Amino acid sequence: MGAEGTLRRIALLLEYEGTAYAGSQLQRNAPTVQQTVEAALRSLTGEQTRLALAGRTDAGVHAKGQVGSFLTRKGYAPETFVHGLNAHLPDDIAVVAAAEVPLGFDVRRHARRRWYRYTVLLREARPALLRRFAWHLHGPLDLEAMARAAPLFEGEHDFASFARPDRARRRTVRTVYRCRLQRRGQLVLLDMEANAFLPQQVRRTVGALVELGRGRLSLEEVEALLRQPRPGAARWAAPPHGLCLMRVYYDEEIFGHAFAEAQDLPT
Repeated sequence: MGAEGTLRRIALLLEYEGTAYAGSQLQRNAPTVQQTVEAALRSLTGEQTRLALAGRTDAGVHAKGQVGSFLTRKGYAPETFVHGLNAHLPDDIAVVAAAEVPLGFDVRRHARRRWYRYTVLLREARPALLRRFAWHLHGPLDLEAMARAAPLFEGEHDFASFARPDRARRRTVRTVYRCRLQRRGQLVLLDMEANAFLPQQVRRTVGALVELGRGRLSLEEVEALLRQPRPGAARWAAPPHGLCLMRVYYDEEIFGHAFAEAQDLPT
């Protein structure tokens, strides 16, 4: 617990269902995760404060391990922020843990890598329970070919082909530490970890792999998209609702045990 009136920085571990939101970042005339959490902070503390988020998620994208931070002069214990904010938040956003961090902590700049997971439901019948959390596909899909192609995305590449075209004039080189496809029953999961991601990068990667799995794209064509980057060339963006920000990693355990315990869930 901090002294009342002393400026402090509090980090939050957030999870949310992105269905009802126009993304994570503040926008005019559209509900967002940032706007909703900031409104809850005002209700709890009476302060006008900005929430910074580690990962930017598009409309309809979910998060299990989003990290945010804000400044406050309230002396509340971290667990008070957890319970207090959850009392003011809608059911589709939850604060899972909170921790006091150094004032100089930058939730985006200090993040070392981010882990996203894309979920495909592969079966004939349409889903009821997973309709908001998985891309439903049916019909033949060469999962072995997709699994062989996924590691091609690992390493440092210019991912301009896999970014939304409006990123064309910005730096599009990223380092992907892991890109692996696995099947769990009817679910097909693509896990990607990188230092940072371009807008739609994971969704366009999934879209290209699905085109490969359907026989509409060759392995050589996938390699060419990486070797000869052209803005937006990988035009097959998977729908947003299958994507989830799983975790954001930092150099040290700056958040203490609260975050580690909260993130210790089956994946």
